[in-house]
Amino acid sequence: MSRPLIRTLNLKDYTYGNAAQRAQFAEEFAAGLKEIGFIILEGHGVDPKLIDKNYELWERFYNLDNVVKKQYEGVQGGQRGYTGFGKEHAKNRKVGDLKEFWHVGQELPVGHPLTSEYPANVWPEELPELRKYALNFYRELERVARNMLEALALHFDLRSGFFSDMINDGNSVLRTIHYPPLDEFAHPDAIRAAEHEDINLITLLVESTASGLELLTRDGDWMPVIAEKGQIIVDAGDMLSRITNEVIPSTTHRVVNPKGENTSRYSMPFFVHPYSNYLLETIPSCVSVDNPEKYPPITAGGFLYQRLVEIGLIKE
Repeated sequence: MSRPLIRTLNLKDYTYGNAAQRAQFAEEFAAGLKEIGFIILEGHGVDPKLIDKNYELWERFYNLDNVVKKQYEGVQGGQRGYTGFGKEHAKNRKVGDLKEFWHVGQELPVGHPLTSEYPANVWPEELPELRKYALNFYRELERVARNMLEALALHFDLRSGFFSDMINDGNSVLRTIHYPPLDEFAHPDAIRAAEHEDINLITLLVESTASGLELLTRDGDWMPVIAEKGQIIVDAGDMLSRITNEVIPSTTHRVVNPKGENTSRYSMPFFVHPYSNYLLETIPSCVSVDNPEKYPPITAGGFLYQRLVEIGLIKE
């Protein structure tokens, strides 16, 4: 059986296109999420030098001594700063993933009403230039996410800002991940990232430094996915699935252990979240006799809290 085709889209067709091109982009994007769960994006305008610089700086951080890294651990259930190796596990699993990671979140001006809702970012003193490059990268990915969410609104025949307004000063997170080389003493059931769905609306993932990402197709087969240099993988998360009453399902994926050379892997997913008190409610047009409403309303912050408990980062 042949593998399903992952659509490759060019964002310039939406940002610079005429009405027909924009509509076509929106339809292709939504179809890719519905049928497979991932699309590959080109023409997004994120400077490859900015991506490379972030990888360089974060690799330097992860090569620091564990004692140094642990100074930045434990910020509100790992919502900001460092989370150590093996601390996070997939929902309904007890074995920790073979990774360590760092979270960069929204930075708001002093006095902003949401500053009490979000944990403050922490930054490693050992790499003073990292803050500037990480925040520039964050803003660029936020720009791309806004374009993609506007395209989704076009597909659903909603006002253009329906989805993108949710992420104004939103709780989006840039996660930088280090998967170290495999240890021969690791738990036999442990993998780099066990199968899971993301919590958020959509996820943007620039090219990683090594292979290993796989998605679960709608037919139940695992399929390798690789973003080449200059491409971004986009997938759907649980919040988008909830809002659309599973018209767009969230995408199950994993990162498998290396089958060849046993080396480190680095990746930098951007998890696109609404602001915390946004109420996640089902879009009425996504409810029908054949697809009755599945979820009660819940705030984005409340849903995030539930999921952080489920994956072991917050203890109830």
